[in-house]
Amino acid sequence: MMSEVFVVSDNIISPMGFTSAENMLRLKQNRSGIALHENTHFSPSPFYASLFEDNAVFLKDNNNVYTKFEQLLIASITDGLKNTDIDLRNNKTVLIISSTKGNISLIETEAFNRELQERVSLHESAKRVAAYFDHPNKHVIVSNACISGVLALLTGMRLIQSGQYENAIVAGCDVITKFILSGFQSFMAVSTQPCKPFDAERDGVTLGEGAATVILSSNKKYADKIRLAGGSVSNDANHISGPSRTGEELALAINKALKNAGVAASEIDFISAHGTATVYNDEMEAKAISLMNMERVPVNSLKGNYGHTLGAAGLIESIITIHSLQEDIVLPTKNFNESGVSKPINICSTLQSAELKNVLKTASGFGGCNGAVVFSKP
Repeated sequence: MMSEVFVVSDNIISPMGFTSAENMLRLKQNRSGIALHENTHFSPSPFYASLFEDNAVFLKDNNNVYTKFEQLLIASITDGLKNTDIDLRNNKTVLIISSTKGNISLIETEAFNRELQERVSLHESAKRVAAYFDHPNKHVIVSNACISGVLALLTGMRLIQSGQYENAIVAGCDVITKFILSGFQSFMAVSTQPCKPFDAERDGVTLGEGAATVILSSNKKYADKIRLAGGSVSNDANHISGPSRTGEELALAINKALKNAGVAASEIDFISAHGTATVYNDEMEAKAISLMNMERVPVNSLKGNYGHTLGAAGLIESIITIHSLQEDIVLPTKNFNESGVSKPINICSTLQSAELKNVLKTASGFGGCNGAVVFSKP
């Protein structure tokens, strides 16, 4: 029998707050970190995004050793560990880091040479973060487009269940740069307004930045905590940037995640969707939910609050899902007014109270990747 995996602690650092509690409070107030920015370093024209203030301090003892990306990871992990007795110096603990772009901003400001090539690499950032915590074990990097955070959680769960580790520190981060923003702009994928997930007038993503940490353990003393019950991934094999037109592949990932968790589709009480507010992603997700006969299950997207935080999105949104499960609430989908998807799924547009036992988190990304994880109350 596989070990049960419990969520011991967590942290979110975002423009809406530097702890999970602060973020939950803002979300219940229907707040958003998205604002209009006029920053010619990022873009010649104004753009909407959820960005940290220029003078934000994440790590007081930085000494110019760590980049913004690394500072955010260190600060998030530190806060996540704060109220636990789990030690990153223990050989029973693994460090897993998820990101899509890491230190890519350095290519905008530094001379290109071999040293920069190394500094930009994700494994170099992970090595520096691990060294900060005197972590002795081999760390793991997960970089699989926008399912990176969800896949990192699943990787942590599997490493624990394999018996290799008792604890997993799963941290994710991405910061928005000119390189990233211009890439999405080149796809004509950036919304001209704060994004509107699943809405009839949605016209693209809004980008955001942030970091998050989830601490997992199989130690039975945490048996009263929320459980990461199961998960799975799949791939559309459809197009490098366009998702499946049928939703069958995400439905496959959901179905396998439910089986892995030992939960029936009828037992899912709430779905935290990826909900990027692009025309094709939201349509695909709606079709996948419909294929699983889950049309009546309340669904939300947090992209209208956080923007799309890329490699951190799966973790940030999983943490909010976990806290929603603990508090028996379903948060609204900000900026949603009228459904613009072809399947009649139950988009939550107001803060709701509900008896929650099992919840599903989904994610999808470039390259056709899909991920799904299930969280359950003890």
